[in-house]
Amino acid sequence: MARRTVRTASVAATGRWTDPDGIRMPAGTVHAWVPGTNQTVCGLALSREPLERFPHVGWADVQPATGRDADRVEVVCRRCAAGTGARRDDRPWRRVDPRP
Repeated sequence: MARRTVRTASVAATGRWTDPDGIRMPAGTVHAWVPGTNQTVCGLALSREPLERFPHVGWADVQPATGRDADRVEVVCRRCAAGTGARRDDRPWRRVDPRP
């Protein structure tokens, strides 16, 4: 069975916080979740895990580098990131002093 990349995903997270406008936002560890399903992109069952759903927050909005709702996000699930199209060569580090 071939895997497909999920393009439009919402967020499920281990915590939440309320922004100044009174809207719930994800916090802690975030996972990609497709509304209408009972599992995250990486395969965690929402009914068995202590995850809250945030259907009003898009997956791109919780990315720490570019997202507008990533204020309290601590960890982005790497398997969910890969399932939503993150590239393998996008490393969270960079070489500072390479060898000559």
